[in-house]
Amino acid sequence: MHPGGPFWARKDEGAWSIPKGLYEPGEDPLAAARREFAEETGAEPPTGKAVALGAFRQPASGKIVAAWAVEGDFDPAALKSNTFTMEWPRRSGRTIEVPEVDRAGWFTIEDAARKLNQGQRPILEALTLRLG
Repeated sequence: MHPGGPFWARKDEGAWSIPKGLYEPGEDPLAAARREFAEETGAEPPTGKAVALGAFRQPASGKIVAAWAVEGDFDPAALKSNTFTMEWPRRSGRTIEVPEVDRAGWFTIEDAARKLNQGQRPILEALTLRLG
């Protein structure tokens, strides 16, 4: 998924991300991942068996991203993301509403490795190992 908003508008390589978000203490991480997928794409997550890929510390924030792979189909043209309000331009006092995700796409492993943000590339490596 490509993040929405003016900051990311002209960034491509290294800007993309898997659907992700925070979950509450006691909330099942896989259930939260499915919820985040629905919020960020506007589509129901695939119902197939979820294969755990692991937990990955993000270098910039230190946050832990737990990731799963599920076989399914998603039409990037059907993307309908939720939105959020942000101040733009920065320190201007003005706010705008922007989509959390402005586009989605399917990529080869090689292209995904370039497009995915650096902190999430180990997730792609774990998926590649699982796929053989």
